[in-house]
Amino acid sequence: MLAVQYNSFGDPSVLEVAERSDPHAGPNSVRIRVLAVSINPIDRLLRAGHLKEVLPLELPAIPGRDAVGIVEELGDGVTDVAIGDKVFGLGGVSDTTAEYAVLTAWAKVPAVWTDDEAAAAGLASVTALRALDALGHGSSLLVDGAAGAVGSAAAAFAVADGVRVVGTASEANHERLRAMNVTPVTYGDGLVDRVRAVAPDGVDLALDAAGSGSLPQLIELAGGAAHVVTVADHRGASDLGVRSVNAENDLALLRRAAVFADAGHYTPHVSEVMSFRDAARAHARSEASSGKIVLRIDG
Repeated sequence: MLAVQYNSFGDPSVLEVAERSDPHAGPNSVRIRVLAVSINPIDRLLRAGHLKEVLPLELPAIPGRDAVGIVEELGDGVTDVAIGDKVFGLGGVSDTTAEYAVLTAWAKVPAVWTDDEAAAAGLASVTALRALDALGHGSSLLVDGAAGAVGSAAAAFAVADGVRVVGTASEANHERLRAMNVTPVTYGDGLVDRVRAVAPDGVDLALDAAGSGSLPQLIELAGGAAHVVTVADHRGASDLGVRSVNAENDLALLRRAAVFADAGHYTPHVSEVMSFRDAARAHARSEASSGKIVLRIDG
């Protein structure tokens, strides 16, 4: 099969398309013919070598954790999907940007999604749902980084559950947040005052999906560190007593995301679509923007 890979850690120029051996489904996994994948921040961090001490990879490594595709092979114990089903989900830490990939968590693609949207959903949706589960119940939520993949997923899920959501984003993304029934505010200096202007009583809960150093402000707005969760600032969380959350390959979370989608409450945002053959250029563009880039596997 053809796959994107890198033989050494470094900038996007280390990415190349090469022949690799086809993977096969092990127990409780499925092999898919990949239609598309998306680029996540962790893909860039792994490729650059910033996480090699905590998440070591065997080189050459294939980037990518989430994907959408057609099931072609079932591992032992798999009974919920059949050959030919279209699914979205998660592979290993880094291994999906290829013509074939093995998923260890998946759900059937909602009929309302395009393939590109499904490619953008896996990692973002499970991260968002884990963060919301960690936060617990509240009537109002502040999402810092609400226009990003995880932030917009969390905002959509919370709005669907009847929570009033305030979301930070650049002004260019405010209309998109309003269309999601999210009250937008601009991020950066003065955040506390801007949030209090639209939510005079503060907020019950806050989610940091941006990693921009805003945890002290979120703690102030939510009334304490116990009401704040981050998915992006793990070092700051440790210093301030905030809970931090990472994604897990959890079938139940992917299926919850699909239920929200089928009900019309969640559409993953895709900012750009490119060929996997242009992975190096796509990674470079992803580093310069917070938008979600999807790579189509075009053979």
